[in-house]
Amino acid sequence: MNLQQYFPVLLFIVVGTVMGCALIAVGAVLGPHKPDAQKNSPYECGFEAFGDARMKFDVRYYLVAILFILFDLEIAFVFPWAIANKTVGMVGFTTVMIFLVVLTVGFIYEWKKGALDWE
Repeated sequence: MNLQQYFPVLLFIVVGTVMGCALIAVGAVLGPHKPDAQKNSPYECGFEAFGDARMKFDVRYYLVAILFILFDLEIAFVFPWAIANKTVGMVGFTTVMIFLVVLTVGFIYEWKKGALDWE
Protein backbone atom coordinates (compact mmCIF):
# COMPACT_ATOMS: atom_id res chain seq x y z
CA MET A 1 0.00 0.00 0.00
CA ASN A 2 1.34 3.39 -0.99
CA LEU A 3 1.12 6.02 1.77
CA GLN A 4 1.47 8.86 -0.75
CA GLN A 5 -2.15 8.30 -1.71
CA TYR A 6 -3.21 9.49 1.75
CA PHE A 7 -1.21 12.72 1.63
CA PRO A 8 -4.16 14.84 0.36
CA VAL A 9 -6.32 13.56 3.24
CA LEU A 10 -3.59 14.35 5.77
CA LEU A 11 -3.09 17.79 4.20
CA PHE A 12 -6.84 18.47 4.38
CA ILE A 13 -6.94 17.51 8.08
CA VAL A 14 -3.90 19.66 8.91
CA VAL A 15 -5.16 22.71 7.00
CA GLY A 16 -8.63 22.39 8.52
CA THR A 17 -7.24 22.10 12.05
CA VAL A 18 -4.87 25.05 11.59
CA MET A 19 -7.61 27.21 10.07
CA GLY A 20 -10.08 26.35 12.84
CA CYS A 21 -7.58 27.07 15.62
CA ALA A 22 -6.45 30.28 13.92
CA LEU A 23 -10.00 31.60 13.58
CA ILE A 24 -10.79 30.80 17.21
CA ALA A 25 -7.58 32.54 18.34
CA VAL A 26 -8.26 35.64 16.22
CA GLY A 27 -11.80 35.86 17.59
CA ALA A 28 -10.56 35.54 21.17
CA VAL A 29 -7.90 38.22 20.68
CA LEU A 30 -9.86 40.75 18.61
CA GLY A 31 -13.31 40.21 20.11
CA PRO A 32 -14.78 42.70 22.58
CA HIS A 33 -14.29 41.94 26.27
CA LYS A 34 -16.84 44.12 28.07
CA PRO A 35 -18.87 41.89 30.39
CA ASP A 36 -21.47 43.58 32.56
CA ALA A 37 -24.09 42.35 35.00
CA GLN A 38 -26.73 41.96 32.29
CA LYS A 39 -24.49 39.82 30.07
CA ASN A 40 -23.37 37.62 32.94
CA SER A 41 -26.89 37.02 34.28
CA PRO A 42 -28.66 33.75 33.45
CA TYR A 43 -31.23 34.09 30.70
CA GLU A 44 -34.57 32.36 30.96
CA CYS A 45 -37.36 33.55 28.70
CA GLY A 46 -36.70 37.24 29.32
CA PHE A 47 -37.21 37.28 33.09
CA GLU A 48 -35.27 36.33 36.19
CA ALA A 49 -34.90 32.64 36.92
CA PHE A 50 -37.14 31.18 39.59
CA GLY A 51 -36.97 27.88 41.41
CA ASP A 52 -34.23 25.31 41.29
CA ALA A 53 -32.90 24.20 37.91
CA ARG A 54 -32.34 20.72 39.32
CA MET A 55 -35.99 19.90 39.86
CA LYS A 56 -37.25 16.40 39.12
CA PHE A 57 -38.96 15.75 35.81
CA ASP A 58 -41.74 13.30 35.28
CA VAL A 59 -40.59 10.05 33.71
CA ARG A 60 -43.17 10.45 30.97
CA TYR A 61 -41.11 13.24 29.39
CA TYR A 62 -38.28 10.77 28.91
CA LEU A 63 -40.62 8.07 27.64
CA VAL A 64 -42.09 10.41 25.04
CA ALA A 65 -38.57 11.41 24.00
CA ILE A 66 -37.60 7.76 23.67
CA LEU A 67 -40.76 7.11 21.64
CA PHE A 68 -39.88 9.99 19.34
CA ILE A 69 -36.37 8.65 18.80
CA LEU A 70 -37.73 5.14 18.32
CA PHE A 71 -40.20 6.11 15.61
CA ASP A 72 -37.73 8.50 14.02
CA LEU A 73 -35.28 5.62 13.68
CA GLU A 74 -38.07 3.42 12.43
CA ILE A 75 -38.62 5.78 9.52
CA ALA A 76 -34.87 5.93 8.94
CA PHE A 77 -34.83 2.13 8.56
CA VAL A 78 -38.14 1.61 6.75
CA PHE A 79 -37.69 4.31 4.10
CA PRO A 80 -34.58 2.75 2.48
CA TRP A 81 -36.29 -0.63 2.63
CA ALA A 82 -39.30 0.80 0.81
CA ILE A 83 -37.03 2.19 -1.90
CA ALA A 84 -35.20 -1.14 -2.34
CA ASN A 85 -38.24 -3.36 -1.80
CA LYS A 86 -37.96 -5.14 -5.15
CA THR A 87 -34.27 -5.96 -4.73
CA VAL A 88 -34.37 -7.32 -1.15
CA GLY A 89 -37.08 -9.83 -1.94
CA MET A 90 -39.06 -11.90 0.53
CA VAL A 91 -36.23 -12.11 3.08
CA GLY A 92 -36.09 -8.30 3.32
CA PHE A 93 -39.86 -8.10 3.56
CA THR A 94 -39.95 -10.66 6.38
CA THR A 95 -37.16 -8.89 8.25
CA VAL A 96 -38.91 -5.53 8.08
CA MET A 97 -42.22 -7.05 9.18
CA ILE A 98 -40.51 -8.59 12.24
CA PHE A 99 -38.93 -5.19 12.93
CA LEU A 100 -42.32 -3.44 12.70
CA VAL A 101 -44.01 -6.05 14.91
CA VAL A 102 -41.37 -5.58 17.62
CA LEU A 103 -41.86 -1.80 17.45
CA THR A 104 -45.63 -2.17 17.58
CA VAL A 105 -45.45 -4.46 20.62
CA GLY A 106 -43.21 -1.91 22.37
CA PHE A 107 -45.61 0.90 21.51
CA ILE A 108 -48.60 -1.07 22.83
CA TYR A 109 -46.67 -1.87 26.02
CA GLU A 110 -45.96 1.81 26.65
CA TRP A 111 -49.56 2.68 25.86
CA LYS A 112 -50.89 0.09 28.32
CA LYS A 113 -48.45 1.29 31.01
CA GLY A 114 -49.89 4.80 30.68
CA ALA A 115 -46.77 6.47 29.32
CA LEU A 116 -48.84 8.42 26.81
CA ASP A 117 -51.53 9.62 29.24
CA TRP A 118 -51.18 13.24 30.35
CA GLU A 119 -52.81 14.67 33.43
